[in-house]
Amino acid sequence: METKEPKYPIYLDYCGTTPVALEVLDAMLPYFTSKFGNASSTQHLFGLEAEIDLNRSISQIASNLHVAAKNIVITSGATEAINLAIRGLYSKYRTNGNHIITVKTEHKAVLETCNYLENIGADVTYLDVDEKGLIDILELKDQIRDETILTAIMFANNETGVIQDVESIGKVLRQSRSFFFCDATQAVGLYDINVERIGIDLLCMSAHKMYGPKGLGALYINKGIQMEPQILGGGHQNGLRAGTVNVPGVIGFAKACEMAIRTRGTEYKRLKVLRDKFESELLSTGKVKVNGDYSQRLPHVSNLCFIGMQADHIMLSLRNKIAVSNGSACNSNIMNPSHVLTAMGLDVTESNSSIRFCFGLNTTLDDIVEVIGFLRKMIQE
Repeated sequence: METKEPKYPIYLDYCGTTPVALEVLDAMLPYFTSKFGNASSTQHLFGLEAEIDLNRSISQIASNLHVAAKNIVITSGATEAINLAIRGLYSKYRTNGNHIITVKTEHKAVLETCNYLENIGADVTYLDVDEKGLIDILELKDQIRDETILTAIMFANNETGVIQDVESIGKVLRQSRSFFFCDATQAVGLYDINVERIGIDLLCMSAHKMYGPKGLGALYINKGIQMEPQILGGGHQNGLRAGTVNVPGVIGFAKACEMAIRTRGTEYKRLKVLRDKFESELLSTGKVKVNGDYSQRLPHVSNLCFIGMQADHIMLSLRNKIAVSNGSACNSNIMNPSHVLTAMGLDVTESNSSIRFCFGLNTTLDDIVEVIGFLRKMIQE
């Protein structure tokens, strides 16, 4: 019987970034050459054409969240969107209160922004999570005060894929004066997120996590919310974010959103099948355990602890064959244990034995079988 030669390297770090889809690239290319106009230069046809196409594309991005284009601000990525949301809102509403609630397992962009605001007068509460990575809704209720102006809780964790109960969080916050900011960067490509139904007031997303270009993000801002701009100089985007908008990037972002809406139902199921097979094969060795809630998580993320093995040694062995990560791409050069895993109760040894595997559009069953075989051999040895 003929066996297939594995196609190395196998990419399993789709939470770190995704390849630009060919239809996304095709949509972008004309805007680097023949349709190169500046969307702010509407005194001539080149600029007018760019403005029309830009507005149409922002409407497409907005439709992914079931909102209007006027509620979307284009940014350079999710990190900038997070800074605009948290710092911009705090600057505008700090006279109403200085209290912010967030979670110990948030992305570093949220945690470091909150830490910065603490240094200039904010009072920040960092909620604990249980061993599954989930917050206690009752604890959230208990921490809300009259002076709470913002609660920042992500949709799905970027290291474990664990999904918070955002609908219950939205219901709780509707009864308070606090705005609800949600980092949905990892989830928006695979989930139909209706921000108004859930009760989300601000939400960030990033194109390169959903087969769009790097350097493009968006921030949804609910109507009526005021924001202090963080980048000044030109009054672009209703004065909320100055600078020439990256038209080719927004075109690609919109195409990626269109793709997501079209494919996410079937892709969700396909990825879950691959992830479940991958995990069941490795869990059967008795030397592997899943970090985080087993059911309430993204379908394409598997954060595994390899008992008695060091993650850096495994990753060194995999380096030229299988691309994986031991946590957030924004944190990969820091050798400290994952703040997400330690917040979930893992000790330093367990955290340093954990690896994140993320599957995507180009991941095949053959890839999964190959990686399973490779890892089982390492475990046996």
